[in-house]
Amino acid sequence: MKICKAKLDLILARKEQTISSLRTGISSKTLTKVRHGEEVLPIVVGRIARKLGVDPTEIIETEE
Repeated sequence: MKICKAKLDLILARKEQTISSLRTGISSKTLTKVRHGEEVLPIVVGRIARKLGVDPTEIIETEE
């Protein structure tokens, strides 16, 4: 799964947070993958979504 950087950035901006604020429970290596638009495991998507208080579907890339 890929996390959409634009969606993630928008949610982080709304919550006045940085991607670094997600570090608890998520490795720096994994956050780097997210920043570069690389694939991550579904559990990672779930963890990030939970930390942001959103549904995972709100942050994943979708085919249009």
